[in-house]
Amino acid sequence: MSTLPRPRSLRERYTVIVSLFAAAVLTLLGVTVDLAIRHQVRTDSFQQAELVASGWSDAARDGRVPRPIPTHEPVSLVQIVNARRQVVNSSATASATVPLSRLLPPPDSRLHRHVECPPQGRCILLQAVRVTPTPEASVVYAGLREPHLLATHDFEYAIAAAILLITGAAAWITRTHVGRTLRPVEAITTRISQITLNDLSPHIPVPSGGGEIAQLATTTNHTLTQLESAVEDQRQFACTTSHELRTPVTGLRVQLEEALLRHGDIDAQETLQSALTTIDRLEAIINDLMQVARLRADNKCSVERIDVGELVTSEVKAQVGTVVTHVHAAPGQEILGSRMQLVRVLGNLLANAQRHAASRIEVTVEQTGNGVAVTVTDDGPGIPPADRERVFQRFVRLDDSRLLDPGGSGLGLAISRDIAHAHRGTLELADSPRGARFVLWLPLMRGCSTVPDAQAELHESS
Repeated sequence: MSTLPRPRSLRERYTVIVSLFAAAVLTLLGVTVDLAIRHQVRTDSFQQAELVASGWSDAARDGRVPRPIPTHEPVSLVQIVNARRQVVNSSATASATVPLSRLLPPPDSRLHRHVECPPQGRCILLQAVRVTPTPEASVVYAGLREPHLLATHDFEYAIAAAILLITGAAAWITRTHVGRTLRPVEAITTRISQITLNDLSPHIPVPSGGGEIAQLATTTNHTLTQLESAVEDQRQFACTTSHELRTPVTGLRVQLEEALLRHGDIDAQETLQSALTTIDRLEAIINDLMQVARLRADNKCSVERIDVGELVTSEVKAQVGTVVTHVHAAPGQEILGSRMQLVRVLGNLLANAQRHAASRIEVTVEQTGNGVAVTVTDDGPGIPPADRERVFQRFVRLDDSRLLDPGGSGLGLAISRDIAHAHRGTLELADSPRGARFVLWLPLMRGCSTVPDAQAELHESS
């Protein structure tokens, strides 16, 4: 069984809905008006006939009825019929021999209304009035031809035409208005279809006047800007990664080729040791890249209550290094987060301090406002103010770092900052009289927070 095709576009749907609604309402209204007007016209016609019949009934009772009975439009038919059903008097337009109707008023009433429809011509609206209350009394019939409105369906045709006209006008207005309203959406669709991965620059024109369409365009532009930034970041990341991986791979290849070509002149032990060092650097870079990928992929991690002071103290004790580390940790500073990720951050900061410190490392844990600050300070050469943001970029390594840790990947601080941001915190370099001072700030656990809530927030922000 076939069904009518459903309209696809929003404009067509609204047009069909408004048209059907308008047609239904107007049809109901038209039927109501038609019935009300027909009833009113019929009632008025019977009242006119009753007025004429009652007047001639009074005249017949007093014996003052002229012959023929004079009439006025619209009640032009008048007859006086006796108990033997004989016409004793009539108007000029009524029959003088045949009664207008064979129906009589009921015994308990002097009045009776009915419609008499002859074989030819219009029906007649008749009002019968008994001259006296007795059943044997004569009856006065007064009638008029059914009005044109009741006799034909012209009024219904006019109502139907008006319904169609108004429904069509409503459909046209709706289609035009919705089309004008959705015109910016069509522009947005056209502009989005022009966007490619290689060119994310085309942005959406924001229509004037505000409203939902303007908000949609603004949100789309914001999303495109974020997408463009993310794609550019990915390209830069891929370019930098390939460069960082190519350098040790090229060095390893040169060493191995040289060992093959000059195997008699090359110390195999030294070559293998150098190759292992290069492989260690590659492994460090790959591990850090995997960590970055996990953070970007928003992998689920275990979220738990963590006492920051205890965590810092345990990590300092587990840290291997020659420089003495002093810890000042305030107890009871609890947060909600991933222990594994925070251990990675603390490990990076402590390892960085061990590489650059001259004789002392100081770690403090204290509450600052609605968060807890972990400060790692060393007494090394420090970092120039111009490089304090660069060190958090991927694969950026200052000259001192390259000398002190040739096998480093340059991703440790970048990963640490990403983890801090995933915990809705920050990782910054602060001013220090001597050496470098890293400050990790994390929001304290709120009283109304639960572990699942914090886990959802952490996954959302990662």
